[in-house]
Amino acid sequence: MTGGMDTMAGDFGITVNELTQLMELKGDSNVIDKVGEAGGVIQLCKKLRTSPTEGISASAEDLRARRATFGSNVIPPKPPKTFLQLVWEALQDVTLIILIVAAVISLGLSFYRPPAEIGEEGSRKKEKHDSHAEWIEGAAILIAVIVVVIVTAVNDWQKEKQFRGLQSKIEHEHKFAVIRNGENLQIPVSDIVVGEIVQVKYGDLLPADGIVIQSNDLKMDESSLTGETHQVTKGVDKDPMLYSGTHVMEGSGKIVVTAVGVYSQAGQIFTLLGAVQEEEAKKKTEKGADQANGPAAQGTSDEKQKEEQPPAAAQSGRREKSVLQAKLTRLAIQIGYAGTAIAVVTVIVLIVKFCIKTYVMRNDPWNNAHFKHFIKYFILGVTVLVVAVPEGLPLAVTLALAYSVRKMMDDNNLVRHLDACETMGNATAICSDKTGTLTTNRMTVVQSFVAGIHHKNQPKMDALPPPIPEIMPRAISVNCGYTSKVLQPENPGELPKQLGNKTECALLGYVNSLGGPTYDEVRTEYPEEKLYKVYTFNSVRKSMSTVVKLDNGGYRVFSKGASEIILKRCTWIIGEGGKIKPFSSKDQEHMVKNIIEPMACDGLRTICVAYKDFVPRDAEMQSNDARMPSDGTDPDWEAEDTKIVTELTCICIVGIEDPVRPEVPEAIRKCQRSGICVRMVTGDNVNTARSIAIKCGIIKPGDQFLVLEGKEFNTRVRDENGNVRQELIDKIWPDLRVLARSSPTDKHTLVQGIIESKVTENREVVAVTGDGTNDGPALKKADVGFAMGIAGTDVAKEASDIILTDDNFTSIVKAVMWGRNVYDSISKFLQFQLTVNVVAVIVAFLGACIISDSPLKAIQMLWVNLIMDTLASLALATEMPTEELLERKPYGRTKPLVSVTMTKNILGHAIYQITVILILLFVGDRLFDIDSGREQNSGPPTQHFTIIFNTFVMMTLFNEINARKIHNQRNIFKGLFSNPIFVSIWITTMIAQTIIIQFGDVAMSTAALTPDQWLWCVFLGVGGLLWGQLVTTVPSTVIPTGLFTWGEGRNTNAQGMDGGAGVDMYDMDDDGKRGQILWLRGLTRLQHQNQSQYVELH
Repeated sequence: MTGGMDTMAGDFGITVNELTQLMELKGDSNVIDKVGEAGGVIQLCKKLRTSPTEGISASAEDLRARRATFGSNVIPPKPPKTFLQLVWEALQDVTLIILIVAAVISLGLSFYRPPAEIGEEGSRKKEKHDSHAEWIEGAAILIAVIVVVIVTAVNDWQKEKQFRGLQSKIEHEHKFAVIRNGENLQIPVSDIVVGEIVQVKYGDLLPADGIVIQSNDLKMDESSLTGETHQVTKGVDKDPMLYSGTHVMEGSGKIVVTAVGVYSQAGQIFTLLGAVQEEEAKKKTEKGADQANGPAAQGTSDEKQKEEQPPAAAQSGRREKSVLQAKLTRLAIQIGYAGTAIAVVTVIVLIVKFCIKTYVMRNDPWNNAHFKHFIKYFILGVTVLVVAVPEGLPLAVTLALAYSVRKMMDDNNLVRHLDACETMGNATAICSDKTGTLTTNRMTVVQSFVAGIHHKNQPKMDALPPPIPEIMPRAISVNCGYTSKVLQPENPGELPKQLGNKTECALLGYVNSLGGPTYDEVRTEYPEEKLYKVYTFNSVRKSMSTVVKLDNGGYRVFSKGASEIILKRCTWIIGEGGKIKPFSSKDQEHMVKNIIEPMACDGLRTICVAYKDFVPRDAEMQSNDARMPSDGTDPDWEAEDTKIVTELTCICIVGIEDPVRPEVPEAIRKCQRSGICVRMVTGDNVNTARSIAIKCGIIKPGDQFLVLEGKEFNTRVRDENGNVRQELIDKIWPDLRVLARSSPTDKHTLVQGIIESKVTENREVVAVTGDGTNDGPALKKADVGFAMGIAGTDVAKEASDIILTDDNFTSIVKAVMWGRNVYDSISKFLQFQLTVNVVAVIVAFLGACIISDSPLKAIQMLWVNLIMDTLASLALATEMPTEELLERKPYGRTKPLVSVTMTKNILGHAIYQITVILILLFVGDRLFDIDSGREQNSGPPTQHFTIIFNTFVMMTLFNEINARKIHNQRNIFKGLFSNPIFVSIWITTMIAQTIIIQFGDVAMSTAALTPDQWLWCVFLGVGGLLWGQLVTTVPSTVIPTGLFTWGEGRNTNAQGMDGGAGVDMYDMDDDGKRGQILWLRGLTRLQHQNQSQYVELH
């Protein structure tokens, strides 16, 4: 393949291998020398048939040639598991293996007829029936297991398909800025080719390897490749190599792409990692090792390997279990132990009763045929365990999450981690950014202070005194990122289109509106290549400065940023009439009080624009100029704070309006009504933040609240040694509503403090929004991190759980609704499933104790539990969310999964169903005038037990309608017909049950019923709806609060939030794992799919 590429490389003048060798060089001198040997970057561009300023031609033929020669920017994904592999994985479930073994033994014994057995069982007719029918139960159980395995494999296949579709969508959403034919374009990263001129900026995640051709204060985080955490400075003359998978931490620049896809540094690592994984998998298979070592443990997608990893490896993909996962894990353990105990007791009771009756009371000798009874009891015990453990729940969880994720995309929520969906339903606090989330992010300069005059409207350039017309357009146009642009509207009457940083767009629009030179005309005079040095904006500086050369050999520094920060660096100001005047501390205080604070109180963001001239020693200088060093050298550009951006001259202060989104106040009211506290965390001025918070409804006059600046917040939460103390944070966060002038560290401290606080009973679940590179730690620490899809950097998106594709706060409220809907859907299924389990287990146990048999046969319980409940999970997991979900308080971190109301409903309906079944068991034969099935332990199926089975299924089916409501609602039919999936599955299940009853015969242990008997079964099922109304009437307070804590989230200490405490599936020994069997394994599979998706998306 490489040879084929090389033969075509003559068109380009350089081969893939030569580019690969070039990119593998390390060290400034080696790289620069090698690039120099190739003729320099400009010559390299010529060999790649590209222009540093115009880019590639991008014709279809050109793109085809580049992809054929240098490859595509796609790393081939790991091939999906085949259907047979998924079938094999489904067969690994311990309970299914036990059932298969028992069924095979039963099947074998059914054909074994010892001579001594003949005549012992009764009449020849019955004996003949047994010999023909005994094999059917074993075969039916095997068929049921096959159906379950196929259903599980099909579901897993669909899940994998959905995840790959989600991954593809996220990758397609990731676009990058390139120059083609002289135009700036945004294209999907997969379309980038070698020779492309790519524009990189602060916050980008590089999609390909390249060499710098122009840079401004460019600093990279290469820790993903090298492991080194310090930032690496890049430039044309200093370490010009940029690698895919690394992050731009500061600055901007342009690179020429030299390697894409599998030929890039990241691609080579992924390829190597895949080979290591395969080798590890082979070793693991050969040695039977319990865990994988090395880097493969972190990146593998092999499910079984993932399940058996130690905690460190398992948690490398995700920071900790979600709220729901923690509760489900605990519930799995509780039900697993209870189910195992009941199953063992049932088998013991059946065996002891048989032995006493046969060997003591009848004094019969041992007969090999008796072994079949023990196998039958064993199968019944395993079936009780299958019924006791709700293995349909992982399917319900998966379906609810997958269904919600697909629907949430329509609501502008791109979910990157499935568990974030349900965690959002438990959110008790939202720490939101201001710009773009609460506001429109459509910024406009509406006020300005220029030359001593406060303009409430836009001034005109000819009304401004010199030197303002000459210096102000340049100070703004040059000192804004060149990727920020204001384009003319496509249609008449529309607003201009803002591209890039919206604050800079507002300033550029201001320049255009003055009536002087436009920002484009200024940038033509000062192209980006002519900028001498750029100090790019970051969260520490809160400003940006640009240095340009002057004609007299000196330099001019333009600076802009937060008004109170830049003003402190100003010692001069352009005053009335354009005169340069000293600017004292007293003048600064006057400016803040009379200009900046009134603007901020109007909700405006205030930006100060300033400049400073460095003039040569022999040149004439003004009072506000600075002399260059006497030895004729340049100023010390590294001494930014002490020598460069100091003693500035203030040009103007502008007030930028960013209106509150009209839908935000109502969305925040919905959050507050639903028990979610919304806090604003912003870098803006405290007065601006307070004004916006009042407009949004975050703070209201008369309420008790705190509005703090980052500096004061740090003072309050740190002790005398500068360490953050939890008890100090606990005094602040309950009342804190606005944190202004905050840094990313402040945001992280606040989020961590709220999460780890134990002030509230149910513990706080925190969601956070972020858009900047330095928001990454807070986004990762939060229970749910929201990144901005429009304004957010690639680093923020990578750290997030959900991407808001419209940057709108209302989309967060929709995420809350979907999250609560997922939680409620799982609770509905739990309420339904546990009712079935309680009834089936108690009936099987009582049957074993009283009549030495279960009225519900093994194959019947398998139908109810493994098949019908699978359908029920789909039916209950596809309910659409409603506004009603926002009318209750969040559950929080520690509230039990099975609530008191759910416990009441489960016990109430179980009492009704058990009573009906016991009545039918003991007097049903007389009520219906049919033969009793109580003493008929073998032989053909009876109508008596068939009525019991059918009535149980009818009561279960109608209870499925009851289970749609879990908060004591009376109208159980509300919204029923708006869910066609539920209705169709319910009807399908009813039809299937009819076929089983009428035609199941020996295979399903049923006898056909008459119409009258069917009517009674349906009537008793409908009775469950009426009984449900009585149960709803009973107050939930009759159930003691501490009686049941099924699935309670543990109130762990701070370590628990970091994965260090609490119930963890990976911390259990082998004996503990056996106790949970099928369901816990299913939950592990669910957790794995979240982790594997996280690995795939990275």
